[in-house]
Amino acid sequence: QVQLVESEGGLVQAGDSLRLSCEQSGRTFTIYHMAWFRQAPGKDREFVAGINWSGSGRITQYADSVKGRFTISRDNGKNTVFLQMVSLNAEDTAVYYCAASNLRYNSPPSRPTLYAYWGQGAQVTVSS
Repeated sequence: QVQLVESEGGLVQAGDSLRLSCEQSGRTFTIYHMAWFRQAPGKDREFVAGINWSGSGRITQYADSVKGRFTISRDNGKNTVFLQMVSLNAEDTAVYYCAASNLRYNSPPSRPTLYAYWGQGAQVTVSS
């Protein structure tokens, strides 16, 4: 089993920045990819960004809506993945979830069903 604990989200103004973190514990050696998803009220959970967990190289994937504004990174020594968000806007308002996949894909998958472990969620609210 793998446990994921996310940092708190927050209430920010449009144009502000915010960083989320997600710390793993447990059988972390079984994890191949980490990702962030988000879910706004009345909408499906959507992929935001993903990163490979193992290997020295960084393989990242981003949703088109966040490219150039969000950056996913990892610190394996701290068992932590980060999501740096800049130029936030009202459309970014959602509950953000950290997720971990134990499936050996070449790059981080974007389907939530391919992630076995989930954090508790962090509310991010952007006021315009």
